[in-house]
Parts: sequence; C-alpha cells; structure tokens
Amino acid sequence: MRVRLLRIEGVDLSLFDFDWDLTWAAFFMNASGKIYGRFGGRDAKGADTRNTLAGLHYAMAAALAEHRKDPAARPASPRPRPIFVEKLPAAKNYRGCIHCHQAKEILRQEQVNAGTWQRDRIYAYPLPENVGITLDIDRGNLVREVKSESAAAKAGIKPGDVLKTLNKYPVHSFADAQYGLHKAPRAGRIAVAWERDGKDWNRTLSLANGWRRTNITWRPSLLDLLPSLTVYGSDLTAREKKSLGLDEKRLAFRQEEPVHSAAKAMGVQTDDIIIGIDNRVMEMSMAQFLGHVRQNFLIGETLTLNILRAGKRLDLKVKLK
Repeated sequence: MRVRLLRIEGVDLSLFDFDWDLTWAAFFMNASGKIYGRFGGRDAKGADTRNTLAGLHYAMAAALAEHRKDPAARPASPRPRPIFVEKLPAAKNYRGCIHCHQAKEILRQEQVNAGTWQRDRIYAYPLPENVGITLDIDRGNLVREVKSESAAAKAGIKPGDVLKTLNKYPVHSFADAQYGLHKAPRAGRIAVAWERDGKDWNRTLSLANGWRRTNITWRPSLLDLLPSLTVYGSDLTAREKKSLGLDEKRLAFRQEEPVHSAAKAMGVQTDDIIIGIDNRVMEMSMAQFLGHVRQNFLIGETLTLNILRAGKRLDLKVKLK
C-alpha cells in the first residue's frame, strides 16, 4: 500500500526517523512498524543529486524481498516513546503547517532548553564519502569508488563490493547508508559487512574525530545558525600575490568599496587584502573562503581575520553574526 504524508503534525517522529531537511523521503515498512529500508537523500549540489527512478526501483525490490521472508516481522527492539512535534513546548511559536525542517528546529530548541544540544549535531546524516565510499546512484549498495587511505580503504572495501550492512543497518540505498552513519558515534568503530564474488566479509570502520563534518549550508533547519562574513572583493592575480610574497594558490582578495557596515564594525577597510583566518594558510578563492566560514563556524563564534593593509599584517578579532 502506498501512503503519502504531506504534513508532519500527527506523525510519530520516533518511528519516522529520517533527515527532516530533505525535500522528500520514502520508508518501506510493514503494518507492524518493521522498516525494511529507506530511499532519498541529497548533498549540497542539489535536492535530487542522489536520487534516480532506477535507484528507487532497486531499493523497493530489495525491501519487498525482505518483506516476503516474514510479512509479520516486528522491529528488532521495542518502539521508543512516541514523539509528536506539535505537542512539544518549543512548537508553540509555529503556526499552521509545521514543515519537516521546522520539526528539526523545534527538536533542536528542545535540546537547547534542556541543555543537551551539542554543536556537532549539525553534522547529521553524513555522506558515505565521509568514510571513503562512493555508491552507485542506480544500485544503492554497490561500491563505485573507494578513496585511498580512507576508513573504508583501511577496512578492505574495494570498488565492485556490495555493502550488506553499515553500523549493523541493512543497506540497499544511499539513504540506508546515510542512516547507518547517522547512528554512528562522533569517533570510534562501527561494523561493516559486504559481499565480494559471492563471499561475505565483516570488518570494522575506524572513525576519527571530525569524520562527520560536511557541507551543511543547504540545510534550511540551520539557516539561523550559519554566519555570513560580510567581506567581498576580487581575487588577486598570481602576479599580485608574488609581489606581496604570497604563494599563487593562497587565499588573497582585495576588499572592494563599499564596505558593508558589519565589515566596517569589524575594522575592515577598503583595499584591505584578506589572506586567511586564525593564522592558517588557505588555498582557495574568495567564494570558497566565504563558503568555508559558513560550513565551519556558527553564529556567535569568534575567529581572527588575517589581513594585509598597506603591506602590513593586521589581525582582526571577529564575532560572527
């Protein structure tokens, strides 16, 4: 039976646990609440960069095959306490239809109010690439690429392998892989199983601190947390950088006129040359730099803006807004 849910109110979020920033998501489940799989997911490039009809068909066929083994299967563990977002105290300021990303905002505010929210929670649903795995877009558990020296490579996973489970969660789609990684710790080890040439392999992935970090600027639930560093201008040419004693790949752009009022308040002036933050050598363009700030800092955090003014080095302490 196909069921389409258009509103998040009245939906038990303890059961429908998915990436609430997505445009849409699909669950494959039976009447007992046994979830066989998921489909959906995206990255910063666009809403449907990871979704194809062939991929959906593949995930549905895999779920149906699992269902036929035991149509009355029940969830492996008892259902947690139901969560209805519209009943949470933090939802009182929302009127009308509560969108999925707003459910995420409400749950985050509940954590803030309880003093349990942690900064790294913004890195939800990490990409499989974060552990070194690129999956096939039409066959969501087929490994297409493995990044050298990554956690997956060190575990022994190779292109052509078929993922079976990730963090003990079955994998038939990109969304399944993301969910398994979403449930993984910020650091530590998780189980991974795959098939190669008819043989089953079981290993562990070693996850270092920071492995979850990814581009989150597309997430609507986080727009109120992401800062804008209001500097802008033209990237210096290789010749101009050489005249200043800078490597040609290094970040260096000249602040143009007019200077934004927020940048003025930081101490930035016309013709200042921005060369980095926190005394780090950064090899990127101005556009990449501004994206880097949004991806790696939150509103209210501070950084040191490194600039050259009339040939002299200056450091400006900045509180992001």
